Amino acid sequence: MARLLQDPYKLPPSEWYTANNVQRASTESQKSRSECTIAESWRLVDEIEKTTQKTQSDVNKKLEQRREEIKFWKQELDNKLEQIVHETEILLTFKNRLERALEGCKEPLVIAQKCLLYRQRRVGIDLVHDEVEQELVKEAEVLQGVIALLGRTLEQTNEQIRCRGKEHNRTLIRRNRSAKYSLDMDLKDKFTALTIDDYCASLTNDTPYIIYADNAMKVEGNFISPEDWLDFSNINVEKADKQRNNSLALKALIDGILSQTANDMRRQCEMVNTAFRNRVKEVKEAKHKLETLLAMVMDETASQEKNIAALKKAIADKEGPAKVAQTRLEARNHRPNVELCYDTVHSSLMSEVQEITKNIQRLKDALAQAQTELKGLSRRQLSLEEEIKVKENTLYIDEVLCMQMRESVCINNY
Repeated sequence: MARLLQDPYKLPPSEWYTANNVQRASTESQKSRSECTIAESWRLVDEIEKTTQKTQSDVNKKLEQRREEIKFWKQELDNKLEQIVHETEILLTFKNRLERALEGCKEPLVIAQKCLLYRQRRVGIDLVHDEVEQELVKEAEVLQGVIALLGRTLEQTNEQIRCRGKEHNRTLIRRNRSAKYSLDMDLKDKFTALTIDDYCASLTNDTPYIIYADNAMKVEGNFISPEDWLDFSNINVEKADKQRNNSLALKALIDGILSQTANDMRRQCEMVNTAFRNRVKEVKEAKHKLETLLAMVMDETASQEKNIAALKKAIADKEGPAKVAQTRLEARNHRPNVELCYDTVHSSLMSEVQEITKNIQRLKDALAQAQTELKGLSRRQLSLEEEIKVKENTLYIDEVLCMQMRESVCINNY
């Protein structure tokens, strides 16, 4: 119990002073370090704030520059798209012109072919390969050539308008709509990129709902370089320009072809019509001459028939004198004895009989010749009548069937 009441161990005063000094020194040292830390922190905060602001300001400037760049190329693409759409619409009107011109060639070709077919119905000497037929054949060839040319040009126009590609001589052919498609896709991407960058430009440090994005720093393999990005739009613009130039050249070609083909068809049509008019005039003149010859033959036939009638009458008229002379001779042959004398009367009667017989034979020969000539005139009349019918048939074919049908031919400038 006495131990429990003993005084505890007490430190000497020196240790107490030492301990207080240590506490003061430690506190002052801690305070100094803390103050340094605070000062460094403030400096660091200020430095980082300025750096952050500068970096953010630089990013904002670059973002604005990028937006302007995208806007520039978007405007370029918009302009090219408008041009290519406009050119395509114009090219569609040229396509319609080609289609109407192609359709307009069909009727003249059918008419030319019908004329050739109708003219096969000519007969006899009139079935000739004349100038009309030569010009009709040429007209059909011209029309077929025009149809083929217009068809190829229409196909080329469709190719320029159509949006499709094909391998041809190792070159990929893309036309207006293909260029338009590329522009549309590029513009769509530009619009999306501009929308995103506009959103990014609108963000500030105080914008609500901004978050940390863990994967934002990940650079995926589908990123392309700015040069490739620039080349991509530049290629689309160049392709659009190329197709626009192609369209302009094609329009000029179509204009030239439509004008030239219309002139060729119109000129050949007039050549055919002129040949028809000349041929009809020629056939009418030939028909008129044949009709004149027929009238002459018919007059001659009438004269020959009268001549034959006169010859027959002359022969009949000689029967009386012949009978009288021969009767006299027969009677005088019965004179008796010495009276049967070859006197001048008998001699004259003998001469008279011979003369009449000879003359009758001459008349008969003339009659036979006249009858032969009459048959020849009849044959000539039939031949002339048949030839006139041939000419009438030719005139009906050329003047009525062909020329009237050709009046409907109209060569327009499409």
